[in-house]
Amino acid sequence: MSFDIVFNYILKRSGIGCGAGLDGFARLLERLGNPQNRYKIIHVAGTNGKGSVCTMLARTLECAGYKTGLFVSPHLVSATERIQLNGVPVSKQRFSQAVLEVFQEEEEELNFFEILTAAALVYFAKQQAEYVVLETGMGGRKDPTNVCRPVLTLITSIGLDHMQYLGSSLSQIAYEKAGIIKPGVPVISGTVNPAARDVIRKIAKEKKAPLVFVGEGEPFYEYAYDFVNNQTVLHTRERQEWLLHALGRRQTINACVVYQAAKRLKLPEAAVRKGLETVVLPGRFEMVRLGENTFILDGAHNPQAVELLMEFWQKTPFTHDTALLCGFMKDKDYKKMLSLLCPHFSRIILTVPPSVRGAGEPDLLAALPKQAKVLFEPNWKKALALARKSPRILCTGSFYLVGAVRGKLPVPDHG
Repeated sequence: MSFDIVFNYILKRSGIGCGAGLDGFARLLERLGNPQNRYKIIHVAGTNGKGSVCTMLARTLECAGYKTGLFVSPHLVSATERIQLNGVPVSKQRFSQAVLEVFQEEEEELNFFEILTAAALVYFAKQQAEYVVLETGMGGRKDPTNVCRPVLTLITSIGLDHMQYLGSSLSQIAYEKAGIIKPGVPVISGTVNPAARDVIRKIAKEKKAPLVFVGEGEPFYEYAYDFVNNQTVLHTRERQEWLLHALGRRQTINACVVYQAAKRLKLPEAAVRKGLETVVLPGRFEMVRLGENTFILDGAHNPQAVELLMEFWQKTPFTHDTALLCGFMKDKDYKKMLSLLCPHFSRIILTVPPSVRGAGEPDLLAALPKQAKVLFEPNWKKALALARKSPRILCTGSFYLVGAVRGKLPVPDHG
């Protein structure tokens, strides 16, 4: 059965609230031979930064010589990006085989994310992975990945996102994310909000899980940015110089989390250095050149992420002659995001991401700040052509839009 047929079928299983649930998912894994018990798992949750942390840590483990699986979401261009081994996405054939193997053991109807999670766990077992870096989906406590027993738990930042499902306060969201903490399993967190920290601290204490909070300076500080080579020069307190192949203050904090995780896993420092220097983070302040245009792709899709993006934007040499191309999902706080984005751009093109959940013209225009002047083009491909009249384009607001645009640019094919 072809990849397209398989993927389009599992797409029909999308939806929050449906699925087998944790107990049903655990029973499924038993029927599959408990593939999650055949390798060491690092489990990662958080509002923003978890995909970057997962990718950095997986690259570091690979540099340390381990056969490393990586499960992340969402994908940008192809669903195969979600399941990687040593940085290489699963082939379409093996993706389909793993999904079909899951279907053979399905008794309670699975949802889209449960199917992908099970397929990933099966694939990693078949490939004899030694470590797997496993990213949660939306939350943590009720996430299908939470049936696994990790050797290390990471919780990145906590912010206001998916509030209709996770709660309306940082404390409530932190409770859901911290639901992945397991008895006795060490926890490292890059969370800085005091209320969220209190919740994580309380749950870790109840579970007798050793907890370390990590912030900027532990051990890295930003020292300089290299916008030609897409990298940040980091310094430690001892003035040691490190290179991070990523841009943005949040990525510096993510690198601190990865450093502490690698230290806990007793990975060689040389592997950590190489991992941070060579990691590739698609759609995270990623610069791609095409002809006379420079595209800056960033999947910031909630107010916290957009605020950090604009804070960093002021430090770049790109604040003039850059067009903003943006689109949002209906269930996001796009009014707040637009208020953060619009003051920094004189040319703004609004569009609809290629998803049924994409916010349309009436809602977007009603959410615009009073002084904002924008051009609305619902077709993202036509919007992209309009944006290319400017030498530089910042594309943000949704991973769906960023992924669609990235698929039109000269970057490595993940299919």
